[in-house]
Amino acid sequence: MRTTMLRKTALTIAAAAATAGGIAGPAIAAQAAPSTPTAVQADRKPGGERQLDVRYEAQPNFYYCGPAAARNALSVQGKNIDVHTMAKEMGTTENGTDSINDITPILNKETGKDVYRSVEIPDAKADTKQTDKLREDIKRTVDNGHAVVANIAGTTTDTTGTTHSFEGGHYISVTGYHDGGDTVTIADSANPATATYQLTTDNLADWIATRGYTATS
Repeated sequence: MRTTMLRKTALTIAAAAATAGGIAGPAIAAQAAPSTPTAVQADRKPGGERQLDVRYEAQPNFYYCGPAAARNALSVQGKNIDVHTMAKEMGTTENGTDSINDITPILNKETGKDVYRSVEIPDAKADTKQTDKLREDIKRTVDNGHAVVANIAGTTTDTTGTTHSFEGGHYISVTGYHDGGDTVTIADSANPATATYQLTTDNLADWIATRGYTATS
């Protein structure tokens, strides 16, 4: 395997054997069928909250979460990029998309040179400084009319108490913030039944920990 930042992040439907990097097999994840694009909240309010208009699509198979998250993120700018084209450009295989560093160049290709840059949270748990940076990065990116893409792993709980678990890794889009950035809106391509939900920024930072995200600079 590569460095922690470059660990495989695929959703798989079977446990994988441990590799030299010592990565445990991912948990089973629901395979989401393609869906007709639908809006995931579109209101934009000044001050402590803002929500971008997402033309949501579910990922067409269990390993396209990276391209699908990028596609949903770009949709807030009115772009509708073919997910298969992005998967090819990212080097996505049935093992998934290697890291957030494979997502950032594709977003920059569609939005402009050096608009996005990757940020790593290398530790097992985000500290206060890393969480504060994530909050400000999300607010700035959303205020600029863009969405954040995050590479997450493990289990978290949203603001309704619902659990979301991707032990083998996953990619999601962050499309809005509320409460001054203390709560964020997620567009999740894994399952149309849970296309959108809200997380505290603290929980999101810990979900990203050991991996990374990409936001506008």
